[in-house]
Amino acid sequence: MKSNFDFNTYLFISKKKLIISAYRENNFEKIYEKELQLNEQLEPISYQELDNFLNDNIFRIEKKLDNFIKKIIVIIDTDQFFLIQLSIKKKDIENLIDLKSLSYLINEAKENCKKTIDERRIIHLIIKNYKIDNENYVSMPKDVIKKNFSVDLEFICLSNEIIKNLEKILIKYQISLGQIVNASYIREFLTNEESENIFLITKKILSGYNSNEVILVNKSNKNQGFFEKFFNFFN
Repeated sequence: MKSNFDFNTYLFISKKKLIISAYRENNFEKIYEKELQLNEQLEPISYQELDNFLNDNIFRIEKKLDNFIKKIIVIIDTDQFFLIQLSIKKKDIENLIDLKSLSYLINEAKENCKKTIDERRIIHLIIKNYKIDNENYVSMPKDVIKKNFSVDLEFICLSNEIIKNLEKILIKYQISLGQIVNASYIREFLTNEESENIFLITKKILSGYNSNEVILVNKSNKNQGFFEKFFNFFN
């Protein structure tokens, strides 16, 4: 089989259905898609159903792609996500808030969040509001004199147990778990034209479609540096 990676594979998981799809990276042409309707389960994820579903489809996808699937992006539709909202403030600012100093503040908030989420992992980190001298802003304004600055953040977290169970199933097929995405969050960005394709919006979100989402980067990725990367931050 080929070793190039010109496609992405997506897995949608809910109590009602499972969907697996493969799309070309460059033009988002659908290569493969299979959906399985489920009898609604009591547990958030039916791991046995998921394992059977992957067993029925992974080889078929790889045969059609003439390529191995190395990782899967997983969209999860469940009420098991845990939200934390907090604000971080900085008073008596004498200079402009730039990307580096804002990243430092957000990283401080992230570390504080980690102390309270127990056995959960941060999936999304979203800037909900900027407050500068008692004025609210949806995005970070330029050239504003700042004395007092605060940022309101929302952390969307998921149980490590769920993540480990998914990893355990995927490793059976020599596949690693890629990004995890909250389906409810993704749906906020669906338009009428894209209402049938949650995977396209997922691709956009993971590419920085929401300029107020902080894209979390593994610290082992030396090219990204210490802080998370902001997309389109000062647009």
